[in-house]
Amino acid sequence: MRKIFLAATAMVFAGAGSALAADALPPVYAEPIYEAPVSHPVPAASGWYIRGDVGYSWNRSKGTDFFQGGLGTYSAFTSSKLRGSYSVGGGAGYQISNYLRTDVTLDYFGKAKFRGSTRGGGAAFGACVGPCTSTDLASMTAYSLLANAYVDFYKHGRFTLYGGAGLGGTRVKWDGLVNTSCPDAGGPCDPTDYHGGGASWRFTYALMAGASVDLTCNLKADVGYRYRHVSGGGMFKSLTSSGYQGYDRGFDAHDVRGGLRYSFGGCAQEAVYIEPAPIMPAVYK
Repeated sequence: MRKIFLAATAMVFAGAGSALAADALPPVYAEPIYEAPVSHPVPAASGWYIRGDVGYSWNRSKGTDFFQGGLGTYSAFTSSKLRGSYSVGGGAGYQISNYLRTDVTLDYFGKAKFRGSTRGGGAAFGACVGPCTSTDLASMTAYSLLANAYVDFYKHGRFTLYGGAGLGGTRVKWDGLVNTSCPDAGGPCDPTDYHGGGASWRFTYALMAGASVDLTCNLKADVGYRYRHVSGGGMFKSLTSSGYQGYDRGFDAHDVRGGLRYSFGGCAQEAVYIEPAPIMPAVYK
């Protein structure tokens, strides 16, 4: 009987010890389950903008022709040089997407001086004796109206590189031409002639490249290069009729511009990634 009692007592204490040991162990938790981040796409930046630019234009004359009434033919100037001028402009445009935009610009080009010459027996007009050379002076101002499209092909941080092209017209206004012919061998010169100037709209195309930097989310500083080709037209008028006696063949212009663009479309936002709260499974002990 005593042995049975001792065996039962030992079994009771063994069970109690196992229970205490189980209670002493830390609870076991399963690893939290995380869901993949949720991406909320943001529409591409778009909206209207305005721009203002200042710059300088280096011009290269394609040549000048004049009509010799006595011969009934056109002859080319011996030399034609068109100097550069400053430019001031502005425009309005629309940012279609992050990489494509378009605008319309109007630029004013200040007075560009022209210097040319002709040579021959009596030059263009007058009674100059022997071979004579004329000195021809004029000046030109212009307005250029262009519709442009650009591709912002590279973006890094606040910096953007772009290229573009434009089509439109340029109103070229010549102030007139002052012509003086003098004999090559020396002697008295012919009286100076004053020809009235011409004004006309000319077809123009342009190619652009440049870079911009974000000063704020709405304001960009822009520096760029623009090549413009302006077609030819009437330059100066005849002394004896209302028609043109001189025609320029057009000119190429190399413009360097700097300016600002202000966008009304608000600040472009970046894609937002939301990290969902982890899903906690049941806890087991």
